[in-house]
Amino acid sequence: MHYCVADYVLDIAQNALEAGARNVRVEYGSAGDAIEVEVIDDGSGMSAEIRSRALDPFHTDGIKHPGRSVGLGLPFLVQGVEQAGGGWSLESRPGWGTRVSFSFPKGGLDTPPEGDLPGLFRSLLCLDGRHELVVRRRKVSQGGGAAEYMLSRGELELALGELGTGASLGLLLDYIESQERD
Repeated sequence: MHYCVADYVLDIAQNALEAGARNVRVEYGSAGDAIEVEVIDDGSGMSAEIRSRALDPFHTDGIKHPGRSVGLGLPFLVQGVEQAGGGWSLESRPGWGTRVSFSFPKGGLDTPPEGDLPGLFRSLLCLDGRHELVVRRRKVSQGGGAAEYMLSRGELELALGELGTGASLGLLLDYIESQERD
């Protein structure tokens, strides 16, 4: 089982890239009464049959992880969300991509902690491969109003250079943390 909401998000984004996505958008909001997340990709997509199997913890395609007979990412997400009284949806079709949406009630007894969001966003932006990844973050500002910021992997690479270097990783984390403080 995942420890925090950030773990679910990272797992879903990694799945999107493993499904051949060239563009991934992560929307993470915690400005209202719920933590709301949406991960949208333009990967290979899934048929209705494959979507059904993706929700079965005792099924895996055997390609991504040869020798493994279970696939627990989406089943753990569904279990965690339902246990906490949240909601989820999975939309996908071949040639279109996939949209995974889920929410947890803020402050719910069974709602996991959000986790290290600046670390999550940095990890997402640094996932290996040739792709664009955009994070849109909605939150409550220090003044109590709604605040929002966006992070684009392509724009950050133009500003910082390769995101895998120690210097750029440090600058990237500093920048994301500054956005979380505002």
